[in-house]
Amino acid sequence: MLIISDKTMFKKIILTQILVFTFFFGFTQSILTNKATLSVLTCGPGDQLYSTFGHSAFRIHDASTGFDKIYNYGTFDFNAPNFYLNFAKGKLTYQLSTTRFQYFLAEYRYENRWVKEQLLNLNPEEVQRVFDYLENNAKPENKNYQYDFFFDNCSTKIETVLVAALPDKIEFSNTHITTHKTHRDLIADYTKNQKWAKFGIDLALGSVIDREATKDEYKFIPDYIFKAFENATIKTASLKIPLVKKEYTILDARPIHVASLSLSPTPFFTLLFLSLVILFITYKNFKSNKRTKFLDFLILLATGIIGIVVLLLWFATSHTATYKNLNFLWAFAPNFIISFYLLKSKLANWLKTYFIVLVLLLVTTFVVWIAKVQIFNGALLIFMVSLLIRYLYIISTFQKKQ
Repeated sequence: MLIISDKTMFKKIILTQILVFTFFFGFTQSILTNKATLSVLTCGPGDQLYSTFGHSAFRIHDASTGFDKIYNYGTFDFNAPNFYLNFAKGKLTYQLSTTRFQYFLAEYRYENRWVKEQLLNLNPEEVQRVFDYLENNAKPENKNYQYDFFFDNCSTKIETVLVAALPDKIEFSNTHITTHKTHRDLIADYTKNQKWAKFGIDLALGSVIDREATKDEYKFIPDYIFKAFENATIKTASLKIPLVKKEYTILDARPIHVASLSLSPTPFFTLLFLSLVILFITYKNFKSNKRTKFLDFLILLATGIIGIVVLLLWFATSHTATYKNLNFLWAFAPNFIISFYLLKSKLANWLKTYFIVLVLLLVTTFVVWIAKVQIFNGALLIFMVSLLIRYLYIISTFQKKQ
């Protein structure tokens, strides 16, 4: 019995060592075989705002050894020190993470998001060079990078890595892009069903995203990096060949029935309701020759707070897309302070000048909008008209007093 037991234990130890070695080798393999391939994975959009634009990642698969690993530049650590403060300040630290392919695919299957694969037309030496680059980049001392939504994200990293690992070999023609869209247009294409998210983006981001995007700048969106790879070429010893060898759909999203009628308020109907309230009270004030102090207080308080946030995002953060935000014209930050003066029954004469300035700023906002210097959210139009009418009424009360 003792001898049998020892043999059994010995077999278990050997089997355990083999399993451990296989697992360890699968994640630390440094030399790939000639069967190894490199792919770009493009993933469809999800339900949450952070996943609205889709996702991109690398896959390296070595069929000879079972090595199958994902390299993902789209991860961040919620537990990092001062995460939310750094997020607000625009100091977003993202990192390159790695995981097994089956785990990655399981996550997207759970979230019901499609996944497409582009198998790249690389020889074993080129695959090894990209693999070495990614493995070095995944080291703890190298994996972090400063994220920028438009210029340095999971999608733009796909091209950046390949160009760095294979210099002067890959050419992106970008001839497939025939539109002339701004960054705001490109965002709108993906947020059209997320009204509040689009409203918040239009409120927070400045006029810098209203210039026409270059063809290279389209690539901050995974769908466009996918199309860029379809039209890219790679140099061989004698000629140029397509960069993508084959394309696969490795995961389809299940169709989901969406209710045609939603009772949740949209920015348009919310601001329309507020505008009608402002106009109705202004009409009643006009008929009774009075001024509803609390309404004026709330209007200036709310627009002042929005203006302060806009200016903080512009001047107090590192976000590149929040610069030159002309929403401050209608959401004038000093309104926050002035709002408390409007709780008085008798207004100081200098407030007339202040409201004339507010009217001029609103008119300037319309001019800026028409000239397409900055495109504001369409839901704001009726609201800004109601503000203009209210401000003009307040100015008229000074004239009546005189």
